[in-house]
Amino acid sequence: MILPKSFLRWINKLSPVRVILFFYFVAAVFSTALMSLPQVYQDGVEVEFIDKVFTAVSALSVTGLSTITIADTLSTFGIFVLAFILQLGAVGVMAIGTFIWLLLGKKIGLKERQLIMTDQNQTNFEGMVRLIKQIMLVLITVEVIAFLVLGTYFLKYYSTPSEAYLHGFFGTISAVTNGGFDITGESLIPYRHDYFIQFINILLIIFGAIGFPVLIEVKNFLFSRQHNRMFLHFSLFTKVTTLTFAILIVVGTIVIYLLDMNQYFVGKSWHESLFYSLFQSVTTRSGGLSTMDVSELSESNHLWMSFLMFIGASPSSAGGGIRTTTFALAVIFIITYARGGSSIRIFRREVHEEDLLKAVTVTLMAIFMVFVSVLFITTYEPFSITEIMFEVTSAFGTVGLSLGITSELSTITKIILMLLMFIGRVGIITFLFMFKKTKKTGQYHYPKERISIG
Repeated sequence: MILPKSFLRWINKLSPVRVILFFYFVAAVFSTALMSLPQVYQDGVEVEFIDKVFTAVSALSVTGLSTITIADTLSTFGIFVLAFILQLGAVGVMAIGTFIWLLLGKKIGLKERQLIMTDQNQTNFEGMVRLIKQIMLVLITVEVIAFLVLGTYFLKYYSTPSEAYLHGFFGTISAVTNGGFDITGESLIPYRHDYFIQFINILLIIFGAIGFPVLIEVKNFLFSRQHNRMFLHFSLFTKVTTLTFAILIVVGTIVIYLLDMNQYFVGKSWHESLFYSLFQSVTTRSGGLSTMDVSELSESNHLWMSFLMFIGASPSSAGGGIRTTTFALAVIFIITYARGGSSIRIFRREVHEEDLLKAVTVTLMAIFMVFVSVLFITTYEPFSITEIMFEVTSAFGTVGLSLGITSELSTITKIILMLLMFIGRVGIITFLFMFKKTKKTGQYHYPKERISIG
């Protein structure tokens, strides 16, 4: 009884950010233990420990990079284990814990609400329990519907209902969580001419990447009574997220096509080119699934897709990267400053200086991390800088796309990618706040002095 009490006292002394990071570390250890069970793998298959850890961290961070082929390595039980880890990583450790706690009839205290707020990247802990309930309700509803639709549709591809619905189940989980894993051995390439499957996956990837608060606001708007809708207003977060998300998808689709219109897309019909380009643009948000071998695209497209993966998904979603709102604020800040403006105004609202400072910090820190990672990995690996850049941004953005070099990487490189996946999932701000001092400094200021810039 002494150990639990001392452990609880130790936990209570930690800041919410450090508690969250500790729980994610515990979740990573737990996931690795699950992936180490012999029942997870097919008979006669042996997997090195570093690859088990890599797969567990990749699933928990809903990245999808893998050093093993899931279809040839995992058993049916292993597929369900992997799906469970993906679900845990997508919703968040605290959200899953809170949901279980509520099912058991336990009370959620102030400390727990503060942890949920930190895990979900919110600025106010009011309504956190209601937020978790709504997230789980929306998530489970969409997953059940998608599972039934895809599973039934897959009956035309597979000989038995059990196989069809297994693919429907895992395909749904992988797309919704933006996990990017597949059990076909070729991602969605077998369905490259089936636009219904592609369309469903596009919707599911967007669902998982656009952010849970956005989905909840949309749900409240759609299911509210007609006379109440005039009183409902979308938040600035939802407006900025949705607009940025849409622009990135449209611009991403156009640029992907233009960069390879004289190479990969030569001889393809307009609808083939459209869906290839559209799907790759959507999946770079954080999906990781693919309808084509991306290594066949030009080097210019690899760099462009690396940029899209660097941006990643939206805050409070299943994705990683610097996030869409961070990118939007950084761009708007540059435009505003170039025009001589002193404050950022969006949709007749002014952005808090603290949020702008966070956006600039995240962007600069992410550029530094990616640059150092690429520089370090190039000293260990024989691959080109473009291939390494693609792998690094895929890990940081928790996307999971690869040019086919993941399984050939050294142990040290796998560790670097795991760290990037972890930071990409929890967020740079959360990671940086781990080093924040709890002791308050004195309320005084030094004399200010100007420094020449630019």
